[in-house]
Amino acid sequence: MDTVRIDKWLWAARFFKTRALAVRACDLGRILLRNQPAKPARDVHAGDVLSITNDSATWTIEVLQLTEVRGPAIAAQALYRETDDSKLLRAKADEACKLEPQFARDGDGRPSKRDRRDLTRLRGR
Repeated sequence: MDTVRIDKWLWAARFFKTRALAVRACDLGRILLRNQPAKPARDVHAGDVLSITNDSATWTIEVLQLTEVRGPAIAAQALYRETDDSKLLRAKADEACKLEPQFARDGDGRPSKRDRRDLTRLRGR
């Protein structure tokens, strides 16, 4: 197998849960092949460099193997190699995310009538 559609490969490599999500990412320009936006039907070859932006991070990877079949996660990780720059950028993004303040609710459930009145008064209504 010399070439595979990029949406099938992204799905098989487990970057996206469904092929439809991989197609949508291609349509939105979140997949770059050789620094150019890739359409879903674009062929990917071994040795190509992809830049993939999904909800969690931006990955820069080199394609090592091709497949159209989605297998276990360990097999999917053998299909590509992430660049060192990409690993550093993702680590920095993770650290920045951890340093941001986390706003969590108290978990007391729905506000009571008194709480709603206080919120209304606080908002100036």
